[in-house]
Amino acid sequence: MDARLALRIRTFRDTGQVSRQVADFVTAELEALAAEGATVTEDTAGMLTSHLMTALTRLLDGRAVERFPTDGQVASELDGHPEAVSRARSVSARAQRALGAALPESEINFLGLHLAVLARYSPAS
Repeated sequence: MDARLALRIRTFRDTGQVSRQVADFVTAELEALAAEGATVTEDTAGMLTSHLMTALTRLLDGRAVERFPTDGQVASELDGHPEAVSRARSVSARAQRALGAALPESEINFLGLHLAVLARYSPAS
């Protein structure tokens, strides 16, 4: 993880937008992606990072999570990236175990899109 992405996480945590627990969970997920060969930088994973931290925080706070449309375009994009959807489901399961907050299907789809974009920037793609 590059310094700019680490700064994004610290800023969210230090300003109270997310808890240390959420920041640590997301950091661990990003480090796992990087260990698997993904290019995890501010440029490639900044939006993924912000989205995951805020979605988990909303869930933990008991606030409604925005519904993400699953129209034909989204479905076709996700169909082309089953590994990203599988990874998003795994992240949700780990979030349930670690934080007590599983992502709803709409958030899993959105996370899957972020992960599909990240895969485009990774050497294994």
